[in-house]
Amino acid sequence: MLKINEKRCLTSFLLGRKCVHCGHRKFYRIRRGYRRCVYCGREKRLKRLRRIIIVIAAFRRSQTALLTSLDTDIPYKAVKRIYDNLRLAIIRACEREAGKLSGEIELDEAYFGGRRKGKRGRGAAGKSIVFGLLERDGRVYTKVVDAVSKEILMEVIRRKSRKGSVYYTDKFKSYNSLKRYGKHYTLNHGKTFVRRGGRRSVHINGIEGFWSYAKHGLYNYRGVSRSMFPLYLKEMEYRYNHRKDNLLNLFIYLYFGGKVD
Repeated sequence: MLKINEKRCLTSFLLGRKCVHCGHRKFYRIRRGYRRCVYCGREKRLKRLRRIIIVIAAFRRSQTALLTSLDTDIPYKAVKRIYDNLRLAIIRACEREAGKLSGEIELDEAYFGGRRKGKRGRGAAGKSIVFGLLERDGRVYTKVVDAVSKEILMEVIRRKSRKGSVYYTDKFKSYNSLKRYGKHYTLNHGKTFVRRGGRRSVHINGIEGFWSYAKHGLYNYRGVSRSMFPLYLKEMEYRYNHRKDNLLNLFIYLYFGGKVD
């Protein structure tokens, strides 16, 4: 479902009133069906531009490539190519934005995919392991990892968080050395989901809320291959980090390589 400001944004792009590269609204006609932006000088064919924007709007609504193809009569391969290129652009944007987290940070691992039956949680067979860091009232960072050993998790923590931060985790043994890197508060999920640690509220509800958000978003695609999973995961991360922004606007600028405000 598009927000009101996103619907206005979509109308401006579809009518050729807003440049997909720089966002300016002054154009001049160079020949029938073509416009050139006065500010950046980029030329666009309106028919092709509208088709791409319609597909990006469907992507914003988390619609699958197959359903978008059926709804728009655009060939499936063309829709899939736009989706894949947009996800690659999202990964590059996540890398640009991925500074070190600081302050109060929640840490947790999650398991995606694999068999429905069998062991659940840590050690479950055939699943992709994702490690996540969530800055309270801030951003989330995710990474697909091979295992949840102390060495692997601490390497990600050192690279993606500032020393001296406050960390919240469950009692998993791989987090035991965190006390050397900053303040470390633990929670026993077998007994409670929230406890008081002095003036601090000790919980990891924020990162667990993101796992629910990501799994709900991925459910729409009815299964993602292991090779493509990192692209879909970063899409969920980007959507979550920009959930208060005009996502349609951001996706259009990302796809066309324009300036993202």
